[in-house]
Amino acid sequence: MTSQEIRQKFLDFFKSKGHEIVPSAPIVLKDDPTLMFSNSGMTQFKDFFLGYKQPSSLRVADTQKCLRVSGKHNDLDDVGRDTYHHTMFEMLGNWSFGDYFKKEAIEWAWELLTGVYKIPKENIYVTIFEGDASENLDRDQEAYNFWKAHISEDRILNGNKKDNFWEMGEQGPCGPCSEIHIDLRSEEEKAKISGKELVNQDHPQVIEVWNLVFMEFNRKADGSLEKLPKQNVDTGMGFERLCMALQGKSSNYDTDVFTPLIEKVEEISGKKYEGKLEDEKDIAIRVIVDHIRAVAFAIADGQLPSNNGAGYVIRRILRRAIRYGFTFLGQKEPFIYQLVDTLVQQMGEAFPELKKQHHLVQNVIREEENSFLRTLEQGLLMLDAMMNNAENKEISGSKAFELYDTYGFPIDLTALILAEKGFALDEVGFEENLKKQKERSRAAAQTKTDDWVVIREDDETEFIGYDATEGTVRITQYRKVESQKEGTQYQLVFNVTPFYPEGG
Repeated sequence: MTSQEIRQKFLDFFKSKGHEIVPSAPIVLKDDPTLMFSNSGMTQFKDFFLGYKQPSSLRVADTQKCLRVSGKHNDLDDVGRDTYHHTMFEMLGNWSFGDYFKKEAIEWAWELLTGVYKIPKENIYVTIFEGDASENLDRDQEAYNFWKAHISEDRILNGNKKDNFWEMGEQGPCGPCSEIHIDLRSEEEKAKISGKELVNQDHPQVIEVWNLVFMEFNRKADGSLEKLPKQNVDTGMGFERLCMALQGKSSNYDTDVFTPLIEKVEEISGKKYEGKLEDEKDIAIRVIVDHIRAVAFAIADGQLPSNNGAGYVIRRILRRAIRYGFTFLGQKEPFIYQLVDTLVQQMGEAFPELKKQHHLVQNVIREEENSFLRTLEQGLLMLDAMMNNAENKEISGSKAFELYDTYGFPIDLTALILAEKGFALDEVGFEENLKKQKERSRAAAQTKTDDWVVIREDDETEFIGYDATEGTVRITQYRKVESQKEGTQYQLVFNVTPFYPEGG
């Protein structure tokens, strides 16, 4: 099955079970003070779980585009260095808002995986919550009983609170969850060690693909738990991992989610992708095809690269990709924007906003590449010089700040390059320099403004620009403005003016 077919089969299956299929929420969140980006499938449904809003349907399914590059959920450093971490990823999910509960969620998950997707039953393991005495929580025997109707009991494993009790935050809806893991190893490897011993052990081929969360409690402010009036189901299945399992691959990057983008990078760079984990060229290609997705979807949702907030996160991701292409693929000219056509062909049907904003995404990325490439080479030379002169293989915080301030090097990019060369970074010193700069900026922004000096009474400046491009004018009043940043200036008011103020 192609990735498009895999996605569609999921949505069609849950539509047949009475679910409303809803579009993905934007990847960039504009009205949630707790998050910059959607980092899970449940983000857009948070108000339903908290009881602030009523859903249009009690059963919903979707595929949600997610981004995990900041805060608690941050996969950025792992991207490209393994086979399955990503910045942007899709989360397939089905939801029940007080309608069905554990029995149906488990039954349908099993039916979809083994009946529709034809995953061999002997490759599947599931986990259930083992209970927690400190919270007075029992083992999830109910989930266990429902699972044993489908799978042998030796494949139902106990999981601790960390892995098998899901919480939205310190307060709010929460509950036990049941993970579904697939063993993708060869028969020879399975004979050496059982898959059950590798579940939740970060094995790249014994992977969790789906998490069924049964929200039945509310965490109160004092930390205690109370039963929710309505029981909800919240599931999330990693689309890229599912494609890897169904397409018989050992890496997400070998699936058709990524291969068209990899082929385009090969065409542009003249470098061949070999799929090696330690090879810098292959790492660079994986980073680039991952990062273009994150950046393109963010821009399509209205978040342009900038110097603060969510915009800075997007700029960092893009500059990281540019630098990998520059250093390991020899790309001295903009090239990442050329991948947008391929991405739109792949995902434009499922996510029409990508198709609609095609040219904007392309133009913004090209301009960002042009801008950063102008300073990248000079900045890398400067960093090399710093490393040549460094004592004890550590770069000082003040030097790293100079790179950040003068050349626009995100600090994590500097840290990444230093780590590749076996150097350390004085991060505390960098933060101190950054703090001082912010204090200087605040001081420089302070101004002293004198009172207006009135020369002649005239309460309105007449605009004569429709009829003339110049005119004889009189000053009606002025005032002196002093600032550390701009020095001493004077603001003047005229009785008439041909000057037209530009807006926008």
